[in-house]
Amino acid sequence: TWTQNVFQPASTFENRCASPRTGVDSQGRAFPDQAGTLAQELFWLRSWSNQTYLWNNEIVDQNPAGFSDRISYFNTLKTNATTASGLAKDRFHFTMNTAEYLAQATSAPAASYGAEIRVFTGTPPRDVRVLYTTAGTPATEIDSGQPKLARGALILTVDGVDVVNGGTTQAQIDTINAGLFPRTGGESHTFTIRNVDNSTRTVTLVSASLVEQPVNRHTVLTTPTGKVGYLLLNTFSPYSAEKGLVDAITAMKAQGVNDVVLDLRYNGGGLLAIASQLSHMVAGPARTGGHVFERLRFNAAAGSTNPVTGSANAPTPFYTSGLGFSVSNGAVISTLDLPRVFVLSTSRTCSASESVINGLRGIDVEVIQIGSATCGKPYGFYPEDNCGETYFSIQFQGVNDKGFGDYPDGFSPSNASNANAVKINGCAVADDFTRDLGDTSEAMLAAALGYRASGTCPLPPAASIGVARVSVEGDPIKTTGRSEAVEILRTMRDMSLPAGRP
Repeated sequence: TWTQNVFQPASTFENRCASPRTGVDSQGRAFPDQAGTLAQELFWLRSWSNQTYLWNNEIVDQNPAGFSDRISYFNTLKTNATTASGLAKDRFHFTMNTAEYLAQATSAPAASYGAEIRVFTGTPPRDVRVLYTTAGTPATEIDSGQPKLARGALILTVDGVDVVNGGTTQAQIDTINAGLFPRTGGESHTFTIRNVDNSTRTVTLVSASLVEQPVNRHTVLTTPTGKVGYLLLNTFSPYSAEKGLVDAITAMKAQGVNDVVLDLRYNGGGLLAIASQLSHMVAGPARTGGHVFERLRFNAAAGSTNPVTGSANAPTPFYTSGLGFSVSNGAVISTLDLPRVFVLSTSRTCSASESVINGLRGIDVEVIQIGSATCGKPYGFYPEDNCGETYFSIQFQGVNDKGFGDYPDGFSPSNASNANAVKINGCAVADDFTRDLGDTSEAMLAAALGYRASGTCPLPPAASIGVARVSVEGDPIKTTGRSEAVEILRTMRDMSLPAGRP
């Protein structure tokens, strides 16, 4: 029975399901579901949100009896406040089918060409281009002496349909979406593209079942003043990110780099533990020792207890060894022992990526930011499954070793015009689609190397094309091929640790 602002413990209703699952999940764990009702699922959501939501005193308590499904009720269990810039304070509230979430988290293969295709404008005249590609995939197959797809290429037609000005019927829209974002491996689609040199050509791509490579590329650049490591990291999830980062830093260590550029421009976040691990590998034990990477602030009622786990509110340390995601638990990992780091950023740089910036600043490692303002997500959550749906509800704010974590409008280079972001040393530079990522003439990397050499910035851009945070509601053409839930999942600060890891 509902009484406004009177709550029973969430455990009273937990795993009481209208349609209980049987058997085990993809990781071999038995489903805990018991026979129940939709009302019990909704009352669980209500009590769980009251116990764990960061801004629980800003939720308007509504009677679950007025809702006919769990998703619509969950969508009311959040704050409606805004940031100083007018953005919704909680723009990260979402759910995902649990089986889909586990597939995303554990690197399940998905149909792809090996190219990140982004729709900047979803209605005519459309702007659809390639952000980056992954080596060894259909996108990088050589055709007439060049890769089939390359960064900056504009998609003009898909299977004969005009992408820029066409798509006037549902059938045409379906054709465009099917070609841009294949659903299964083995699909063949034909594209007309315009390369950055303004040449036009036609290519045929066959999709494959691929696993995302978090570390897209890494290299060591030789400069007159020493070697600089460059690392393009597009997510801190899935679990394979741990091994990719350890291998990249080990290679840089072997070559004696004395600076590193972390290209996080498209990194929306992921596993906080791996973000901590990377930060330690950059800074080294002399700087991270005796400090914490991130402390968690929960709602006022939680006190010194983590309301999600029920245990003491313990900080996230700088992890100094393998965690067991994809590197053996306790394995030795290399460190670069650097006093500073260059970070390339855009509005897609979010959550756990921002934790790297904030966590390193908390131990006085200089962070030099090149690019544009980050997304502004100092918040995170523990994914919570109940009855086959995994819920993502903001439960904590992360603060660094100095207690700072107030950046809801992001971090921004010091010479940028963003008035509400937290300013740090660096240069405002537009994303450059005319050069490949890792090319020393690409504007953001060139600015980082120039700042390293002279301490000066190029002139800030007047304007640049933005990258949408999530799919645009109402646009008939998808923006990434991923669902909005998956897109937001990529901007999460995930507190998960391997099974058995404290």
